Amino acid sequence: TSFALYGFPESHAASFALIVYASAYLKAHYPAAFYTALLNNQPMGFYHPATLVKDAQRHGVRFAPVDVQVSDWACRVQEDGGIRLGLKYVRGLREEAARRIEHVDQLPAASGAARYRSIDDLVARAALRQDEVRTLAEIGALAPFGGDRRTALWQAARLPDCRLSSADSSLPIADSSVPIPDSRLPMSPLPQMSLLDRIQADYDGTGLTIGPHPMALVRASLATRGVQRASDLPRGRAGRRVRVAGAVITRQRPGTAKGFVFLSLEDETGIANIIVNPDVFARDKRAIVDEPYLVVEGTLQNQDGAVSIKADRIEALGHAGPKPSSHDFY
Repeated sequence: TSFALYGFPESHAASFALIVYASAYLKAHYPAAFYTALLNNQPMGFYHPATLVKDAQRHGVRFAPVDVQVSDWACRVQEDGGIRLGLKYVRGLREEAARRIEHVDQLPAASGAARYRSIDDLVARAALRQDEVRTLAEIGALAPFGGDRRTALWQAARLPDCRLSSADSSLPIADSSVPIPDSRLPMSPLPQMSLLDRIQADYDGTGLTIGPHPMALVRASLATRGVQRASDLPRGRAGRRVRVAGAVITRQRPGTAKGFVFLSLEDETGIANIIVNPDVFARDKRAIVDEPYLVVEGTLQNQDGAVSIKADRIEALGHAGPKPSSHDFY
């Protein structure tokens, strides 16, 4: 009995340590392959893909967007060392439709040749539904055909809705020798998407963005309020009062923590760890549980390089950015 109480944690810790060691080695020396593997094996682990992408970018990894001309189903490492996002991240895009996009004419994506001559060509040969075309337009995946995202949406609105029944899902892709009319139209009369619009569309369509972190858009106003960046905290003096803000990416309330709650706030520079005692949680519970972006004021703690903030006050940031995906453990 005594060994059973001790032996399992010991063996578990040893096996987990080996995985951590190997993962750390890959992250340090082969970061593009490491993050590509993580993104291709979701859902897994502690962090959402949106956080993985931002962590990768902070470690120097470059990303290329979903592109119907070159993206495969899965994410992959390109010849230039960057990561090309895969069609699997397009929300609402059926896998069979994505596979048709990927394998049309069996053309290798790295060849540099275009898979499709126009949006009409894409829709006809990949048998896309109109909602799938709209999502591809909104996230910028139709950019190779010219124009901005709203122009692509404008074109998508006039296209026929190609729906295959499940019985027809094995039909061959349309013959590429058939002439396909060019679907280029005048630019959309609608204004181009703002940067915030594009980031919101990225989150809506893929759950992540390779553009700026939403917190970067409000950094100037936060600085006037004395709000520090996550990357500033390790240089701070333990015991001083600090204020941070970010998107909530994890909420934890372990049963063994005597009512303490642990939050992770992400900004454009990294992650700030927040410790919330039971009294503060009871007082600010609605903001902590419901709000996607928070401002936290408290005492900086730095114990052997482990940096955190013991919260005294927590309130909603009121940021109009996209709602982040969080992993909540209660």
